[in-house]
Amino acid sequence: MCGIAGWADIRNDLAEYENTIKRMADSIAHRGPDAGGEYYDRGCRLAHRRLSVIDPENGAQPMTYGNYTIIYNGELYNTDELRHKLINLGHTFDTRSDTEVLLRSFAEWKNRCLDRLNGIYAFAVWDREERRLFMARDRAGVKPFFYHLYDGGIVFASEIKALFRCPLIKPVLGTEGAASLMLLGPARKGGLGVFDGIEELRPGEYAEFDEHGFRKQKYWRLVAEPHTETLDETADHLEFLINDSIERQLVSDVPLCTFLSGGLDSSLISAVAAKKYAESGRTLSTYSIDYKDNRQNFVASAFQPDEDAPWIEKMSRFIGSDHTNVVIDSPALADALYPAMTARDLPGMADVCSSLWLFCGEVKKRFTVAVSGECADEVLGGYPWYHKPELLYADGFPWARSTEKRAGLLKADIASKISPFEYVKNAADDTVRNMSCLAGESHEETARRRMFLLNFYWFMQTLLDRKDRCSMAHGLEVRVPFCDHRIAQYAYNIPWEMKALNGREKGLVRRIAEKYMPKDVAWRKKSPYPKTHNPSYTKIVFDRFTALMNEPDCRLSEILDRNKINELIATEGRSFSENWYGQLMTTPQMFAYLIQLEMWFREYEPEIDF
Repeated sequence: MCGIAGWADIRNDLAEYENTIKRMADSIAHRGPDAGGEYYDRGCRLAHRRLSVIDPENGAQPMTYGNYTIIYNGELYNTDELRHKLINLGHTFDTRSDTEVLLRSFAEWKNRCLDRLNGIYAFAVWDREERRLFMARDRAGVKPFFYHLYDGGIVFASEIKALFRCPLIKPVLGTEGAASLMLLGPARKGGLGVFDGIEELRPGEYAEFDEHGFRKQKYWRLVAEPHTETLDETADHLEFLINDSIERQLVSDVPLCTFLSGGLDSSLISAVAAKKYAESGRTLSTYSIDYKDNRQNFVASAFQPDEDAPWIEKMSRFIGSDHTNVVIDSPALADALYPAMTARDLPGMADVCSSLWLFCGEVKKRFTVAVSGECADEVLGGYPWYHKPELLYADGFPWARSTEKRAGLLKADIASKISPFEYVKNAADDTVRNMSCLAGESHEETARRRMFLLNFYWFMQTLLDRKDRCSMAHGLEVRVPFCDHRIAQYAYNIPWEMKALNGREKGLVRRIAEKYMPKDVAWRKKSPYPKTHNPSYTKIVFDRFTALMNEPDCRLSEILDRNKINELIATEGRSFSENWYGQLMTTPQMFAYLIQLEMWFREYEPEIDF
C-alpha cells in the first residue's frame, strides 16, 4: 500500500513544478512512510510514497520498463500466476515485487491487463512515446484515485489533500457538495469528490489522458447469470472462493495480523488464517476494539443483542491466537474526530471513524498489515434492509431515511436549490439504471439485485473510504478478502433462498463457517461495528457541539439554519428524532458528524459558491 500523486499537461512541460509534486507527495507521506520517489518527463510529473510490504529491498517507485513508468498503490493477490504467464511470453524480472508484475502486465496487454488482475489497486502509467497517461482503479473501489481536470491537463492523487498542494486547485463548495454533505453524508456519490472540480475514478473504471482529451471507461460490472448449482455445490463453491481469497491475502514480507470482533466474518477470516499459520508453526495475532466501561453500560437492543467481548475471547481461545484488546476512552474518542476527518478530507462516520483511527494507531505499533472482515454484509445479504420488505422495496437508500430532517437543518434558500428528496432518489436510481438482470426474474429478485448494487456502490464504499483513510493515516495496510471481485460476482447470482439459508442473514456463510468455529459463533446474530455505550461520550460531543456553535467564527451557520441549530441544542438532539445514517449513526454520532463538518469548514476553508 502506498500513496501516489501526479500531473500531466499536454501544453506545458511542468519543469518549474518540481516543488509542487514534492509537496503533493509529502502531504500523503503517511500512506508510504518507508520510501519515496519522483519521475519527470516533459509534460508529466509523478510521485510515489511507499509502504513496503512485498520485497521491501526492491520494488522502488516510480518504476520504468521501456516507454512505460508506473506509480501504484495497492496489492496484487495473483502476482505469481501473472509472473509465470509473463515469463512464458519472454519477460524476465529484476524484483519479486507486484509492481514490476503490474508494469509488465500493462506493457504486454495494455488496458486488457485489468481483466487479469486480482487485487486492490489504483495506479497510473505514463507512456513516454505516446505521451499518454493511463489510470485505473480496482473493481471494488478499495483504493482511492482522485483527480482534477482542466483545459489541457490533469492532476491526480490518492487523497484530496494532495490535490490542494497544486496551485491550480482551490477548495470550493458548491450546491452539489453541500447536498452530498447534508443529505447523504458520510456517503457520497460515486465519482464525486464533494469539492467543486474534484472527481474520483469509480470502482472498476479506467481512464486515459492525452492530446485528444480525457476518456473514461467501465471495465468491470456485476453481471446477472443463471445459477445452476445445487445448494451443496453452491456452499462448496463459495467456501473455495472465501478460502482462496483469505489465503492469497495472507502473503506478506512484513508482520500481519487479523481483526477479530467475535462476529461471523472476522471469526471466519481469523480461523482460516490461524489454521494456515499453524501449518508453518506460527501463531496468528488478532486484535479487537472495546470502550472503557462498555460492559457496565451495555444495553441489549434488536440491532445488538449481546456484547462482543465474550465471543472474542471464545474465538481467540478456539483458534489459539495471540490476542490484543484495544480499549478506548470517551475523551480520546472525541479528540480523534479531528484527525479522522483530516484523514478522509471530509466529515466521516463520526466516532465510527475516530475509533478506527485510534485502533489502527495501536495495531501499527506491532504490525504493518491487517486483514479485516469488512464488506461481507454488503455482498452476501447481511443487513436488515435485505430482509424487511418495507426497506427492500422503498425508494432511495434504506440507511438514509432522514432526508426530511436533514434538509430541515439547511437554510431555506439552499434547500430550495437542492430539491432534497429528488436529489436523494436520483442518486439511488442512477446507481441501478443499467442493472444487469435475467429475463423473467421476479419482482422480489429484481429488488434484491437493486439492493445489492446500492450496498456495493454506496454503503460499502463509505466503509472502504473509512477503512483506507483511517488505516493508511498510520501506514497500516488493511486487506478485505470479502471484497474479492470473484466473490461479489458469484454472490450476485446466488438465489436468495440459498443466500439466506434457514431464514437467517448470511445463512449460507454460516453453514460454511460451522467447519471452522463453534456452531454458536457461526450462528450468532449479526452485531454491528462496536460502538461506545458510555453516556459520557454523548455528553462530551453534545457539549463540544454547543461550544463550537456558540463561537463567533462558527461556519456551519453559513449553510445551516441558525434556529435549527439552537433547537438541536435546546432539545439535546431529540428534535431530530431520526438516525443520521442507519444503525451506525444515532444521536451522539449526529452531533459528532456536525462537529466534524464544522472542523472541516475551518480546516479546508472552502469558498462557498451557490
